[in-house]
Order: sequence, then C-alpha cells, then structure tokens
Amino acid sequence: MSNESAAAAVLRPGALLRACHPAPAAAVTLFATALAVSCGRGVPGSVSVGAAVAAGQLSVGWSNDLVDRCRDRDARRRDKPLATGELDAAAVRTAALTALVVCVPLSLASGPAAGAAHLAGVAAAWAYNLGLKRTVLSWAPYALAFGLLPALVTLGLPGAPRPYPWVVLAAGLLGVGAHFANVLPDLDDDLAAGVRGLPQRLGRAGAGAAAAVLLAAASAVLVVAPPGPAGAAGRGALAATALLVLPALLLPRGRWPFLAALGVAAIDVALLLARGSALA
Repeated sequence: MSNESAAAAVLRPGALLRACHPAPAAAVTLFATALAVSCGRGVPGSVSVGAAVAAGQLSVGWSNDLVDRCRDRDARRRDKPLATGELDAAAVRTAALTALVVCVPLSLASGPAAGAAHLAGVAAAWAYNLGLKRTVLSWAPYALAFGLLPALVTLGLPGAPRPYPWVVLAAGLLGVGAHFANVLPDLDDDLAAGVRGLPQRLGRAGAGAAAAVLLAAASAVLVVAPPGPAGAAGRGALAATALLVLPALLLPRGRWPFLAALGVAAIDVALLLARGSALA
C-alpha cells in the first residue's frame, strides 16, 4: 500500500465506511449480537460474537466494492467512493484484508467449532464477491453464510451444542430470501453490467416473488418446526406474513415485493430472536 493510499484511508474515514456497505453490515451484526444475547451467551460472549461478525461483514463489504469498482465507475455510481476516485483501491484492499485477518481470532474466541462455522460463512461471502454472484449459484453463499450464523452463537455455549436443523434451515431461507430482495433495487443496472445471478435471470417479477416465498417459508419453519404449539404469537406472525406476501405475488412489479420482503424478513428475525435458548 502506498503512502498516498494510506493517507487517503486515514483522511477519509467516512468514505472508507461508505465503501463497506454499512447498513447491511450493521443489520447482520446487530442480529447476530441480539441472537447471542437471547441464547444466553452473556455480555462477554455476545460482544465477542458481535465483534467477529462485524469484522467479517467489513471484509465482505470492502471486498465487494473492490471487485465491483470498474462496473460502478462505468455506471457512474456517485455513492461509491472507489468509483468516484475518493478512495484508492489499495486502501480498500488493505482494509478488507485487515478486517479478514482480524476476523479469524475474533471468531475463534467463541471456540474452534463456532469459529470454523463463522469463517466458513465469511469464505462463502467472499466467494460470492469473487465470482459466484454472476452465476446461477449466486444464492448458495447466502444460504451457507446465514445458515451457519446460528452455529457461531450456539457452539460457543457450554458443551458446544449444535443448532437444531430447523434453525439452520430457517436461517438459510432467510439469507436466500434476503439475497433476492437485495437485488431488486439494482436489478436493471446488474443486467446492464452483465451480472446474471439467479435473481437477475428470473427477472424483477420472478425475483420479487421468490424473495417473498422464501422469506415466508422461513416464517413457516420458525413457527411450525419447533416442538409445542405455535401459540397466538406464532399464528399472528403467519397471518402477518400472509398479508405481506399475497399482495407481492399478485402485484409482482413496482416496489411492493421489495417492501414486503423487508417486512417478512423483520418477522423472521423477530421469530428467531424469540426462540432464544431453544435454538440448540
């Protein structure tokens, strides 16, 4: 990294932060931390989980902007510091690799099994950035990374209990549904740039419907799969999910599928957090 690149990173911390996709990174970090709290990891364990996930998310966000910098420049993306020249590629590369290196001991602080699970998820996210996003398998890294996230939490508990299969399935469905929903706002730009992941191949209507169905399936798993009756809260969650998903399927164009997906994703996250110690 050149002295000029290092100075650019130091003098423009706001630009470096914008380059890491802060909103999704913060959302995933807060979700993982809250899941750790609900599972009984305590303050030190929950902070450890949050720090590990934050480091992984930073590395993934910076690597994504680094890989896409030429495409973003051609698309004249004014919200991308690398595309505008506000940041140097060497500075972002160093930030991404530093976050990745830091992620390793932070992940292993929860134990070798938990750490390995999280690092496998981070590796899947990097694989997405490095090429899988342009293929029909674009969904697979999301399924793996989100599906393994509960393992980081539960395997760090005393006795290292594995998360129940239904927890892994629900988290994976949530991740894949989030992938389809996340693509919707930029789908046309992606197609123009030659990015043809599975959502882009399905088109706007197909991707929106898939996002809604996948996230609704996650809701159903979280309500039906655990032992015991669903209860009023579970039935209410399914009813709310149906009210969001049905209009998205009937009106597949416009912004409703994206907004519905966000709403159902919030329901899924709430259901996961409500299960707490019952996840393993």
